[in-house]
Amino acid sequence: MIATRPATLVDVLATRSDAGLSLATRVVAVLFFAALTAAAAQISVPLPFTQVPFTFQPMVVLLAGLVLGPRLGLASQVLYLAAGVAGLPVFAASTTLAPGALRLLGPTGGYLMSYPFAAFVTGFLAHRGFDRRYATSVLAMGAGLCVVYACGALWLGLFARTATGATGIGLREALLVGVVPFVVADVLKLVVAAGIVPGLWKLMGRDRLR
Repeated sequence: MIATRPATLVDVLATRSDAGLSLATRVVAVLFFAALTAAAAQISVPLPFTQVPFTFQPMVVLLAGLVLGPRLGLASQVLYLAAGVAGLPVFAASTTLAPGALRLLGPTGGYLMSYPFAAFVTGFLAHRGFDRRYATSVLAMGAGLCVVYACGALWLGLFARTATGATGIGLREALLVGVVPFVVADVLKLVVAAGIVPGLWKLMGRDRLR
């Protein structure tokens, strides 16, 4: 059932303000999650068997969708990518991966380019009430994580330029080095992070807002 009142946390916060502050609340929220995605990229762990590092970015991206909804969640990640393409140091630090716009052509490009879509999918479900309870938040974030994995593996397997200059490593190899090593850790992060937004709804008096 589609909610008849504001369906995301940022909507509720914005509607509690006057018209000017409502817009400002949304802008600040988008900027916050773009900046948080950039900050999460700085906590990266390179792995010896793959050019895809371990980061906390996917969870931030999915939380952006839960909190902001589909359009603003997507906007926050487009803004993040635009900052990276412009040359700002917002991508994960690396001695082998290219900086700036060229990073999108490399092995991690598919994961990065998936972020707006993953935030949109998670936000789409959040806008329909999936963010109100823990179990459905897990489902919404899981759907977004699948988008990240699918886009990342497809790009890595078929299109990405590797450090040696070769293009693509094949889908099977992409799954083995770009998805499988991260599943357990990402699922553990997801089951923890999925409780944040439902918890905030309870603090804000979720039942009174329906």
